[in-house]
Amino acid sequence: MGFLDHSTNNIIVDAVLTDIGRQSLARNDGSFSIYQFALGDDEVDYDLIQHYGRTVGKEKIEKNTPVLEALTQGSLGLKYPLISISNEFLTHLPKLVISGDETVSLNQNITKSKTVSFTVSPQGDSTSIDFDLIDSEFLIEVNNIFLTIQNEAPDILFSDNIASYRFTAGTPTQNGSYTTEFTLQVKDFSETTFTTYSSSVGGTESIKTFVKITGINSGLTKTFQVNITKS
Repeated sequence: MGFLDHSTNNIIVDAVLTDIGRQSLARNDGSFSIYQFALGDDEVDYDLIQHYGRTVGKEKIEKNTPVLEALTQGSLGLKYPLISISNEFLTHLPKLVISGDETVSLNQNITKSKTVSFTVSPQGDSTSIDFDLIDSEFLIEVNNIFLTIQNEAPDILFSDNIASYRFTAGTPTQNGSYTTEFTLQVKDFSETTFTTYSSSVGGTESIKTFVKITGINSGLTKTFQVNITKS
């Protein structure tokens, strides 16, 4: 959903169903129900605040920010969702860090899988993670043509071949930090597919794709690169 706040103070709402929503509606069996919504600020450039200061920067954001058209692709519809936090004195969000190299190398014939570990912990002057920001689950998005998560089935498969997995977080420690791991696995795909999507880097043919991790409560996101070779 996108909206435009015109100078006449009228708000024009442009709301569309995603492809998944249309499929649910088309079943016509009473299962289609809108039970929640989320807001995001994908369009906002917060560098304007740093460049012009809070007062002028806020005015420029309100007057000059273009509003994106509502998208039907669920994987692109809300990249930066807003979160609700009851603690008005919160000064720092937790941080999400990938353990080891942030570029994962896999091989369709040899190293077909690799365990990826990530840690969420307090940062700044925080001694613990605020209760509102402790994630019980994460969304892990991968390109379904090339990758899967071992022993898991995707919750949603978008029309652009992005598969979204809901993955349970690790057990938090006393300060709310925790470490979670999952295993990426290369799918079997044809030589034609490899040739179509691969490119040469340093003389080696490889497919470059990305995996995105998003905290359900905190909204923390982390994207890392995966390189897939065949020999």
